[in-house]
Amino acid sequence: MDEDKKRDGQEEPGKKQGEEAEIRDETIESENRKEESPEEAGEKAREDISGQEDGPEEADEDTGQTEPEKKKGKKDPKDVQIEELQDRLKRQMAEFDNFRKRTEKEKSAMYEVGAREIIEKILPVLDNFERGLAAVPEELKGGSFAEGVEMIYKQFIKTLEDAGVEAIEAKGQQFDPDLHNAVMHIDDDSYGENEISQELQKGYKYRGTVVRHSMVQVAN
Repeated sequence: MDEDKKRDGQEEPGKKQGEEAEIRDETIESENRKEESPEEAGEKAREDISGQEDGPEEADEDTGQTEPEKKKGKKDPKDVQIEELQDRLKRQMAEFDNFRKRTEKEKSAMYEVGAREIIEKILPVLDNFERGLAAVPEELKGGSFAEGVEMIYKQFIKTLEDAGVEAIEAKGQQFDPDLHNAVMHIDDDSYGENEISQELQKGYKYRGTVVRHSMVQVAN
């Protein structure tokens, strides 16, 4: 019994000291709260709330960029890829348009070359028509046969004209080396200088380009 009383007597002072320390801490804390103004308390509360809300910058799920990076003007990788594809498409369209124009030009040139070759082969046939009509005797010129040949000749000329073939004027014109081929010269005062006095073979142009030069006689 005496030992228990001694232990109780030793523990009671320690408990009292602990209780006194807690009372002191509570008193100091209450005094600090009294000294803090309502404005300061509100400011601290706002800072605590903003600190909780402002977490680490989250990156955009689609672009992988944070909000500050967007504000700095950095381009979205998707936008860069779209611009590259658009630029590539424009280049390909321009190349295709140039290819189309070049192909049309080459095709037109090939067509004209082929047409010139055919016309050059047809012209001797046309010359024979003219020689045949010129050789018809006077007494047969009004006959049905001569008139039939002449009608075929006129139809032939009309078909060539519709295709773009035209005869080169020669007799009575001034000699032009781009249109005429002088194979003979004659001294005749009735003609002017370098005037064509006779056409020996007709020349023709196809769409403004000479297919065959006229063979002519030129007066000096």
